Amino acid sequence: MLSLQQFRILLAIRDAGSLTKAAENLGYGAPTVTHHLNLLEAHFGAVLVERGSRGVSFTPLGEVTVREAETIMARVDDLERIIAEHRDAGLVTLRVGTFASLGSKLLPPAIRELQSTSSVRIEVIEAEPLELVDLLRRGELDAALLYDLADDPSILEADLELLQLLREPYNVLVASEGPLAQAKKLDFAQLASASWVRTRQEDEATERVLLRACRSAGFLPKEFIRSDDLSMIHGLVSEGLCLAIMTESAANSALGVELKPTVQNLGERSVYFATRTGHLPAAVIQLRTLLVGFTS
Repeated sequence: MLSLQQFRILLAIRDAGSLTKAAENLGYGAPTVTHHLNLLEAHFGAVLVERGSRGVSFTPLGEVTVREAETIMARVDDLERIIAEHRDAGLVTLRVGTFASLGSKLLPPAIRELQSTSSVRIEVIEAEPLELVDLLRRGELDAALLYDLADDPSILEADLELLQLLREPYNVLVASEGPLAQAKKLDFAQLASASWVRTRQEDEATERVLLRACRSAGFLPKEFIRSDDLSMIHGLVSEGLCLAIMTESAANSALGVELKPTVQNLGERSVYFATRTGHLPAAVIQLRTLLVGFTS
């Protein structure tokens, strides 16, 4: 029966040029090397190595065998390396959830760096924070980028670990060519007639920021559209059709919009790296470390 050890010994004989030297290099006794060579030759029913007073030489069939053995052992080494990388990473596929705005800026460089040192496969799932929390809790994600209102969080869960990556203030997104772009600061008391982009989910952070600010100013926001699509929001705001609550990382000034601070303090958005509590695979820890480095 063939074994990998027989192939290793055959390659060691080729490299050393003698059975005795091959045994020394492998840390075996000479009889062990001879025994395995004999088993290999018996399996093929052919002489592979000619023994002589000046060392050994390979027969034509031996030359063929040693070339094939080298290819086989190289493939085995590759397989062992791949298995070791997956084992050390703690999983084969890393499933990461994210939201679109900041996630599109933070995750790609972190994933590229992670995959330069690991063969772990990465799947990215985009959704809103509350959806990502549910996926995390059900075990369908290994980690997620989440955001919430810093002074009034809604995603704190006992079974989740949240590591804050950064905080950024909320502002109002206006059209670059519109009249509000001339103001240094906006006052919600003067925005009662404005139309707003509102989110699809009532508990989403920007929706709570908008409602809190408008109620404090004595009115409810006029709804122009409910959307979480950043492209749609930018397009509508740039045409002067409505306003939106947004942070700097989500706003793209190249699309005809700009952010304006307000007289009122709208609060800040906290961005978290979230995982379930308990043991974390090495790949998750490595990704977390990379994201901390990118945001510090």
